[in-house]
Amino acid sequence: MDTLKAKYNFREHLQPFVVFTNDEWELFCSYLEFISLKKKTYFIEAGKVCNHFGFVNKGSVRYFHLTNDGTDITGYFSFENEFMSSYTSFLKREPANNYIQALEDTELILISHKSLQEMLASEKLGHKMERFGRLVAEYYLCCYDDRVTAFITQSPEERYIKLLESGRDILRRMPQHYIANFLGITPVSLSRIRRRILV
Repeated sequence: MDTLKAKYNFREHLQPFVVFTNDEWELFCSYLEFISLKKKTYFIEAGKVCNHFGFVNKGSVRYFHLTNDGTDITGYFSFENEFMSSYTSFLKREPANNYIQALEDTELILISHKSLQEMLASEKLGHKMERFGRLVAEYYLCCYDDRVTAFITQSPEERYIKLLESGRDILRRMPQHYIANFLGITPVSLSRIRRRILV
């Protein structure tokens, strides 16, 4: 990973949340960790405490749960320039109940829970990190609310069309059974929807 480019990209995408002076940015960067995950490697597994909050610099990850019979249920995806974490586990220091797995070779910029606490206690960074934490929490809340609302108010076909309209290349990069699972339908139903839309 080119860490200089990654830092620049990260700073650009943090602008809506927090704006650092150059001195603050240098201090902030001293707390960052840079890792690469190979395809199918886990970022977090159920039953373990999530110790990091992350930003996807490149690649994508899938969030899923395992049912009692071993079936995995896809709940969400994160792509380039999006935040990612098992956020409840990260905040509450409790074991995660979901898995996060790299869907392709993925580059992550991470902030550990320990580093976040140190930044919050910092005279130079504390105020801005408080704001950052609040806005990130709001970001996650909105993502969750949008997901729940879509399942209540939209049909599977409407949810699929919304994916198409998002402009993301999820439909090219993700296996079809993951997309169907994400939409709450079977792969066969997804194929029918795609045929209807293409007619």
